[in-house]
Amino acid sequence: MPNDVAFIGLGVMGYPMAGHLAASGHRVAVFNRTATVAQRWSGEHSGRVAATPADAASGAEIVFMCVGADDDVRAVAYGDDGALGAMSEGSVLVDHTTASADLARELAAACAERGVGFVDAPVSGGEAGAQGGMLTVMCGGDGGDFERARPAMDAYARAVTLVGPAGSGQLTKMVNQICIAGLVQALSEGLEFGRRAGLDLDAVLETISKGAAGSWQMSNRGTTMTAGEFDFGFAVDWMRKDLGIVLAEAQRNGAFLPVTSLVDQFYKRVQELGGGRWDTSSLITLLRPPGSP
Repeated sequence: MPNDVAFIGLGVMGYPMAGHLAASGHRVAVFNRTATVAQRWSGEHSGRVAATPADAASGAEIVFMCVGADDDVRAVAYGDDGALGAMSEGSVLVDHTTASADLARELAAACAERGVGFVDAPVSGGEAGAQGGMLTVMCGGDGGDFERARPAMDAYARAVTLVGPAGSGQLTKMVNQICIAGLVQALSEGLEFGRRAGLDLDAVLETISKGAAGSWQMSNRGTTMTAGEFDFGFAVDWMRKDLGIVLAEAQRNGAFLPVTSLVDQFYKRVQELGGGRWDTSSLITLLRPPGSP
C-alpha cells in the first residue's frame, strides 16, 4: 500500500533509493542540503521538494535518512528544522546512514519520547545495488516498527532483515565491512601473485570464482582490478569512515581486529597517494610497482 514518505539525503545511494520509492507509487517528499540536487531529482521523479528536513517529514508516515556520518544525522534529525520534531506519533524514522551503534540507540530513545518508531537500517550493495533496487538492508529496532517500514524498503532492496534491537543494524554493517576489508586485501594479494607468476588472470578468475575462493568481490571487481580500473562506486574515503566506526566499536567491546586494523592503514596509504575517491578494490595498487597497469 502506498505511503506518504520523506527521503532526506540524495547522495549516490539516496537519490536512486528515493526514486524507487516514487516509482513504487509512494508519495515522496525529498530534502537535500544541495537544493539543486533535489530539484533535479524532482524533475526525474514524481515528488515534492522540501525546504527543510522538518518540511519533508511533516505528514510523512515513514521518514528515511541517508546522509554522511553521525553528526550529519544529528543535523537533519534534531533542532527546529529537524525531521524528528515534525514527525507525528505512530510514524517511523528509518536511518539508512552507516553510523555508530551509539547513535542508533540515541535516536531510538529520542523517537520513543515522541511516540515515533525507529529503525537503524544501513545498507550494502553499493551504488549499483541502489540503482538496481537490489540492496541488502540490515535493520535494528522494534519488530512492529520494522514491519511498518519494511514494505516501503522492499522498493529498493532484495533483502530486508531485522537482526535485533536498535543498534543491531549498525553492528551488522560493521561485520559486513570487516569481512569486505579482509576479502579485498586477500583478492589483491592473490591477483598480484598470479600476475607475477605469469598466469592468465582472466582464466584464473574464471576458474577459482566457481570454487571455495569465490565471492562477490571476485566476481564484480576481479577483472577491473587486473585492468587497473577503480571507478566503481564505494570510495576509499567512505570505507575509511566505516572502518573508523568499526575500530572504535572494537575498542569498546574488546574485539581483536588485527587484519581490519592493518587494511585500514593500507586504505590510508591509498588516500595519501591521491586515491581517496577510487573504489575500495584499489588496494591492489599498493602491491604493484610504479607504472604497472
